[in-house]
Amino acid sequence: MKIISLVITFAASAVFTFAGLEAGATSETVDGETITCYDRTVQPSTAVVDAHLHFRPFGGRALPFEEVVQYLEKAGVQYATVYGIGQMLPISSSCTYYLDCPGTPVMPTLKNDFFNAVNYISKGSGTVHMTLSMSFPNLGQPDTVLDGMRLLDREFPGLFKWMGEVNMVKQALFGNHRLAIPISKIAKWEPFMAELRKRDMPIAIHSDLGSNEEPTRYLPWIEEALRLYPDNKIIWMHLGLSRELTTIEADRHIAILQSLLDRYPKLMLDIAWRVIDDHYFSDPGLRAQYIPFLNAYSDRILPGSDFLASSNKSFEVYRAELEVTSRIIRHLDDDAFRNIALGENYFRLLDLDKRAPKICP
Repeated sequence: MKIISLVITFAASAVFTFAGLEAGATSETVDGETITCYDRTVQPSTAVVDAHLHFRPFGGRALPFEEVVQYLEKAGVQYATVYGIGQMLPISSSCTYYLDCPGTPVMPTLKNDFFNAVNYISKGSGTVHMTLSMSFPNLGQPDTVLDGMRLLDREFPGLFKWMGEVNMVKQALFGNHRLAIPISKIAKWEPFMAELRKRDMPIAIHSDLGSNEEPTRYLPWIEEALRLYPDNKIIWMHLGLSRELTTIEADRHIAILQSLLDRYPKLMLDIAWRVIDDHYFSDPGLRAQYIPFLNAYSDRILPGSDFLASSNKSFEVYRAELEVTSRIIRHLDDDAFRNIALGENYFRLLDLDKRAPKICP
């Protein structure tokens, strides 16, 4: 008879951590052989990867970088993409969020990328693996992007491994003088997209699918980017959803996603932002339609909280955002859970020398 010895260490945050093992794993000894696995029946269902986290707000004071790192550690997040905000409110504005200041323009800037890089160097974490992202690009002025990349390279050589979140169509900003970029501009991305291909660097694009009145109004924008740059690692943020699109039929939405994923093998999607759960995944009937899709395409999905680190936030807010955006994952099969929640997709996307643990039988 096989004797199995299972040893589990409880972290203070109620998240399981194991020295020397991969994210969230337990160690079993079977006939003298050590096996690493993750026990879904007792271990957390929240993702150990936050691939979509804004360390800087749109305006006002940010939470201290080291405090956000502590949030990750307490929540059991072991890998995170460090986004800034590429389009900021004016320094003179008292707002931290653009929707609170309609009519106030938001402008592209490199400031947040500098803040994040300096903080990463001086206040990074010994336990959380962080990937710095270039958030500055103005996709409507593509001729400026390479210069910005070179500037960051000179100041912080080798630190930035990701680009995004960059806005192609973000209807929520229309009231702040930022409209959808002219679709003709997408063809002019080639110089910086070529550089991203050379670096094997992913680009995360916010491109609204549409609105409740016109659900697929802006679908041609993401289709054009994919058509022109099929060899780039493109991440379509939020499954294309937004607060402006909360009523599209699930089967229609899923068919669009499937069609794009089937045609463009390097495309990935992220399920960050609680808007998706609030309006789709929290509905049992809609959730039942999305689960088979997410299971079938689980190697193309990234998790994320979409937390915005403004000074009025707290750990409880971050923990709630992580919980809400991870809820759908607990309904997925073991392969999908490993790919999404335990980071296998993230590791593969960034070519990290990491493997997610197997799921315990």
